[in-house]
Amino acid sequence: MQKELQIPFRFKEKVEDLAKELFYCALEVSDKQEQLLEDLKADFFYVSKALDCGVCNTKWGQFKTDIKTLKSKLQLDAEAAYNSDPAAKSVKEVYLAYPGFYAIAMYRISHILWLLEIPILPRMISEYAHGITGTDIHPGATIGASFFIDHATGVVIGETAIIHNNVIIYQGVTLGGITVEKALKNTKRHPTIHDNVTIYANATILGGDVVIGKGCVIGANVWITKSIPENALVTYKSDIKITNR
Repeated sequence: MQKELQIPFRFKEKVEDLAKELFYCALEVSDKQEQLLEDLKADFFYVSKALDCGVCNTKWGQFKTDIKTLKSKLQLDAEAAYNSDPAAKSVKEVYLAYPGFYAIAMYRISHILWLLEIPILPRMISEYAHGITGTDIHPGATIGASFFIDHATGVVIGETAIIHNNVIIYQGVTLGGITVEKALKNTKRHPTIHDNVTIYANATILGGDVVIGKGCVIGANVWITKSIPENALVTYKSDIKITNR
């Protein structure tokens, strides 16, 4: 008989609280970050021990170093939102009120943990952000600079997706895999999106071999399973007809 798993469900709230504090820390001025991180260290190790994450002082030191680099990256993400969305009245509004920005920030924090090969914790942080924003970004995805998700709700970005710089994604977009099989766990299953691509609402792009070339505009509601060359416009032709009643 298989041994019963001892799962610390009550630590979900601990992880959520830790994720919130890490978000604030990532945006804090540099001279305050060190103290904030020192204040978080005990909670970080407490959660890690409960989850059997195997965090050591070496990984904690690298995590601290990497968290301190996030502010400049998040600034670029916030500016991308402000510059792309006519509804944004200020960068401050993006920081405080844009769910897409919050989802990206949580992704960038969880991605640091993922690269340090810390299990469970990055997924818990990404799922916390998923619940808050409606955006599901796997911490294993690779995302470049100046990334903007407008409206956020319903966006799915898979583990092996690669997104380059200056990419805009609207609500309901899926960057996913064509098939879901356990045997494919070590293969690239999700698409690559190159620089300066805009992907409009509810577009679905599937497959690890699929590459969307630089400067493409992917229209709403399209379904893509083949690569698209640079500077292409991809649209879906609707058969909707309007007649008199």
